[in-house]
Amino acid sequence: MKTAKEKKILNCSSFDELLDAEYGKTGTEARDKFEIDAETFVLAECLKEQRKLAGLTQQELADRIGTKKSYISKIENGHADIQLSTLFRIFNGLGRRISLTIL
Repeated sequence: MKTAKEKKILNCSSFDELLDAEYGKTGTEARDKFEIDAETFVLAECLKEQRKLAGLTQQELADRIGTKKSYISKIENGHADIQLSTLFRIFNGLGRRISLTIL
């Protein structure tokens, strides 16, 4: 027997409805957490992809920016908060520039 939440999810006709059903409406605590986690994942994957495109190992990147391999690994796996200054250093170490857009 399906729960009320499962039924609600099955009746969704758009991705936005699915997010609302699974994590709550925009602005709720659960939805805000999901959004932050999703953005962290995207940033971590971008960093990992750019590092690989630059042909660098985690150790080589860490050496370039003066940090430890374990920290690069934590960032790439979404297990570390990162300061903006560190984010800029990392992408600079990759020979890339980043820009931030505030929406």
